[in-house]
Amino acid sequence: MKYGFGVNLEQVLTPNVTAYGRFGWNNGKTESWAYTEIDETFAGGFAINGRKWNRPQDRLGMAFASNGLSADHRTYLALGGLGFIIGDGAMNYGRENILESYYTVHVWRGIYVAPDVQYVVDPAYNRDRGPVIVPGFRLRLEL
Repeated sequence: MKYGFGVNLEQVLTPNVTAYGRFGWNNGKTESWAYTEIDETFAGGFAINGRKWNRPQDRLGMAFASNGLSADHRTYLALGGLGFIIGDGAMNYGRENILESYYTVHVWRGIYVAPDVQYVVDPAYNRDRGPVIVPGFRLRLEL
């Protein structure tokens, strides 16, 4: 049986700046299908809206996340186990640390685009890999 919990805290610091922090944990004893393989996470960041530069619906943000695996999950992967995303039998475990920056542009009505870049240290929890730079692009449509 898999169980866990998550906590999300958000705080408006000024009319233009919001900060957040998140923590999540699960027991890591059961494989799950989710967006990625994480058994514990700490994340924090901030977002600045574009009022100062006359783009009130735009947002500039930075975030940091540190993700980890449970001892059972690490052992399983080190012995050659495969997850749905990671695992090749050669794990030199290290927490996966990510620094991300993004800018969300309000294009028109309910259309937003957001280029971003992530700097990932020990990708897939393996100290023998990385760091890597991962560019990204998001599209949000509000109907």
